[in-house]
Amino acid sequence: MRVRQELIGGRYELKHVVGSGGMSTVYCAFDTMLERNVALKILHDQYGEDEEYVARFRREARAVAQLSHQNIVTVIDRGEEDGKQFIVFELVEGDNLKELVERGGPLPVRRVLELGLEVGRALAFAHAQGLVHRDVKPQNVLLNDDGRAKVTDFGIVRSLDAVGHTETGTVLGTSHYIAPEQARGERVDAQTDVYSFGVVLYELLAGEVPYPGDNFLTVAMKHVNDPIPNVLDLRPDTPLRLASLIERSLAKRPADRPASMNEVVAELEAVLRDLDAKEGGEGTMIMRKSAAVPARPPRQKRHAAPRTRRLPLWPLILAGLLILAVVGGILLVTRGGDEPGAAADTTPVRLTGVASFDPDGDGAEHSERVADATDGDAASYWTTETYRAFSKPGVGLVLEAGGKAKALTLTTDTPGYTAEIRAGNSPDGPFDTVVGPPKATSETTAWELEETDAPYLTIWITRLDEVAHVNEVKAS
Repeated sequence: MRVRQELIGGRYELKHVVGSGGMSTVYCAFDTMLERNVALKILHDQYGEDEEYVARFRREARAVAQLSHQNIVTVIDRGEEDGKQFIVFELVEGDNLKELVERGGPLPVRRVLELGLEVGRALAFAHAQGLVHRDVKPQNVLLNDDGRAKVTDFGIVRSLDAVGHTETGTVLGTSHYIAPEQARGERVDAQTDVYSFGVVLYELLAGEVPYPGDNFLTVAMKHVNDPIPNVLDLRPDTPLRLASLIERSLAKRPADRPASMNEVVAELEAVLRDLDAKEGGEGTMIMRKSAAVPARPPRQKRHAAPRTRRLPLWPLILAGLLILAVVGGILLVTRGGDEPGAAADTTPVRLTGVASFDPDGDGAEHSERVADATDGDAASYWTTETYRAFSKPGVGLVLEAGGKAKALTLTTDTPGYTAEIRAGNSPDGPFDTVVGPPKATSETTAWELEETDAPYLTIWITRLDEVAHVNEVKAS
């Protein structure tokens, strides 16, 4: 809907309404200073004189301004004009997840996992900053031109540490996605977002919410009292591990849900890996069958032949066996050492996470979790601290190599940080020898290592955004 031309804050020219909620209206506006379209949210007039609503609106701006994340809509500006409170965001012009489901129905399992990971990581990041969203729903997840999810509308965001009369006795949220404790007006925390996120996953898979209804109170009470529906009833192709995650996320008691949004993200990553392995495995099986059982030519009529014509094959077979024996003997004689012609050493290199290395900080960086990087479980990880701005030369994870590692492979669920591989003679450093060049990490990153006799390696992280995880490291 187009609106009359109006300039807000001396620079934002209103163009048309994007959406409207109970507290505010969002407009597409043109930023005359930077010459770009933005989203401008204006608090409704009836709330402009209410100190509590104004404080909540301002709190949203301050809170979201802290959340610099690729899957969270960015705050650009905040202000007040003629009693109107407004916040300016980046404009994301794609559909929201609700519109996506309403238009196309249930999403493919892989797409649900991909979107779920993006939303889950955004919420996990917000929780790490001490903030809980409290209104997680598909309408608050926008899709940009690349199809990437962007979480928005932190209008009722609340500090995890906050206390006060708005914590209890006030029902905030949307009934179809509201957690039981939220419906009862009790204190909410990160577990509340876990519940609402579980509802979102259910809807993306099933094409409908778990507790339908038109009346706020009726739906809210279903969340409090009704049994948890099984997504497999509506979507039988849902992976069992994903169905289990949704069921646990929808537990009535917060203590029965996954312990954190990080745990939810780890489970989604595991389901996606299982899906990749299943699809890849099936493809491999098909290819192997095709290779092992080539199409047979049409059966031709056999002609009788003297049996003695088969005899010349035996000399060829015997000659082949002799050649194999000779070659095998040569390999046995020449095997060992580093001499030319030596057989490749296939002994696996054992890696053990032994320490963290933070010479320019407090000396340690989550040392209690270093073993998680080499435990064979990609769902667990060693992590750096969370940084608002990373200004150190680097931080590192120290590995003890039980052999001479020639290659290193790292997997992470926080790709994008830059790391190099260094070597040293002590787990306490120094690590002055670079044996693997700097690389911007992806979900899986491999290094070919220069030869070194040093018994310790460190994954030396020199650049990161907020936090870096090392989920698993393997050597060969």
